[in-house]
Amino acid sequence: MKIAVVTGASSGIGAATARALAKTGFRVILGARRMQQLEALAKEVGGEAFPLDVCDTESVRKFASRLPARVHLLVNNAGGALGLEPVVEMDESKWLTMFQSNVLGLVRMTREIYPLLDQSGEGSHIINIGSVAALETYLGGAGYTACKHAVRAITETMRIEWLGLPIRVTEIDPGLVETEFSLVRFEGDAVRAKKVYEGMTPLVAEDVADAVVWAATRPPHVNIDQILLKPRDQARADRVYRKVPSP
Repeated sequence: MKIAVVTGASSGIGAATARALAKTGFRVILGARRMQQLEALAKEVGGEAFPLDVCDTESVRKFASRLPARVHLLVNNAGGALGLEPVVEMDESKWLTMFQSNVLGLVRMTREIYPLLDQSGEGSHIINIGSVAALETYLGGAGYTACKHAVRAITETMRIEWLGLPIRVTEIDPGLVETEFSLVRFEGDAVRAKKVYEGMTPLVAEDVADAVVWAATRPPHVNIDQILLKPRDQARADRVYRKVPSP
C-alpha cells in the first residue's frame, strides 16, 4: 500500500485531501497542530495522526522520525494568509508567520521527507499546495502573494534539481476556496470572512482534493507540473462576479 503524508490536515483542504487519498487506496499519515481534530480524522480514514508544527524545525524532525522507511506522496498543504496591510504598513509578525508556514515549513518538510521518498520509479511524488496568489498580485495581498510566489519558485527549483530522478513535483494553485482560510486571515471575524464568498459560488475543499488525487494517480512517467483551478465566478485573484441580491 502506498503511503501519503498530508500536512495541515486537521481541516479544510488538508482534511479533504486525506479523505480523498484514503478512498483511492493510500495509507494516509496526517500532521497538524490541532490533535483532537486530527485524531478524529485519522480514525475516520484508517490512517495515523502525529503532531506537527511546520514552523518548528524540531517538530518537523520528530514527525518525520515517526514515519515508515518509505513514503510515496507528500502533500505540502500547511500554510495560510494573515492580514491585508499594504507594504508600507507591514506587520512584521504576520509576514514572519506566513513565511514560516507557507515557505520555510514546506522546505523543512521536503528536506526531512526526501530521504524517505520511494525512488523505485513507481511514482514518488511531492505536491505543493500554492494559490492563484502564486501567479498574480492584488491589493491587500502583499505578504501572502510574496509567500506563494516563493512556493512557486521553490517548486520549479525542485523539479530542476531532481531532474533525472524518479520523483514527480506538482503545484496546485486554487482560487477562492471556502474553508477556514478567510476566518484565519481576519482573526476570527466570521462576518468579514463570510463576505469574501458573498454573492458567488466558491470552490470547496473537495474540489482541490480531487485535483490532488488526479495528479497523484497519473502513470509514474507522467508529471503534472501545475494545476490552476478557480471557481467559474472568478477570473483573476481580484476579479470576481457576484450576484446582486434581489430587491
